[in-house]
Amino acid sequence: MSSHDVEKPKLIVIAGPTATGKSALAVELALKIKGEIISADSMQVYRGMDIGTAKITKEEMKGVPHYLIDCLDPDEDFNVYRFQQMAKDAIETIREHGSVPIICGGTGFYIQSVAYDIAFTEEDGDDIRKELEAYVREHENGDQELYERLRTLDPEYASTLHFHNVKKVIRALTYMELNGGKFSEHNAKERARTSPYDLKYFVLTDDRSVLYDGIDKRVDKMVKTGLLQEVASLKEKGYHKGMISIQGLGYKEVLDYLDGLCTLEEAIDRIKRETRHFAKRQLTWFRREKDVIWLDRRDFDRDINRMCEYIRGLVTARS
Repeated sequence: MSSHDVEKPKLIVIAGPTATGKSALAVELALKIKGEIISADSMQVYRGMDIGTAKITKEEMKGVPHYLIDCLDPDEDFNVYRFQQMAKDAIETIREHGSVPIICGGTGFYIQSVAYDIAFTEEDGDDIRKELEAYVREHENGDQELYERLRTLDPEYASTLHFHNVKKVIRALTYMELNGGKFSEHNAKERARTSPYDLKYFVLTDDRSVLYDGIDKRVDKMVKTGLLQEVASLKEKGYHKGMISIQGLGYKEVLDYLDGLCTLEEAIDRIKRETRHFAKRQLTWFRREKDVIWLDRRDFDRDINRMCEYIRGLVTARS
């Protein structure tokens, strides 16, 4: 490690597809190195959305401080710019505590925005974004129509998304309207940036069949532990599918069931299928990231030891 790297503030990332045990691994690592955890999940930031987001519980945190969880109501806007600002504030707070910041989650672009300090402002394309969001609300198949527009303009980036991922579709269309060119080319340039941190970027992976089986079991557990009741409660409070938060996996499908648009079995099958597709797209994203250290989650204890080897000196280091 060069002297230049030593001068950089420390930052650890634990990323990977859904249902790979990122949260548990991050907690165990934090306990070993005096770390504090920042959630990089676009849904766990919302209050009242616990079961469908597989939100970590107080017991599972084991006393490790967590940030960017239960910060907003479901009708509040949360985007990559807001995440970046909140995460940077959390990093400063953690460093003031003399602890090591650990970003943990599966939202790749959010992680990238902090790890490589991508420059943008909240106002960039605000009018365009709001116009596209209104289009989705006002047209029955607006999400599909915008996705088709993206697929025409940038088929490479569109192939990494599902049309239900309205937030990312709108972000890409907004960027291209403002700047021209393809969003996939923009992403490639951003990946070439140098991190301002002494960064250790870990990505958990698993055998595909094991991962998919774990996803199915997680969805079944969500249903058994109250997902339907959670979504019904959100609906009673006035939250609806026109909100970005309710477009999250598990919520829109259960809402369709509650609205009589499908059977419960169909809703559950859709959640499992879309979550598997989501995990596949997450892996595609992380494979494109540079300087990633891949870990096999099937050997939890070895992963912890390997991580400590990669970041030796961090326990006593002060950023």
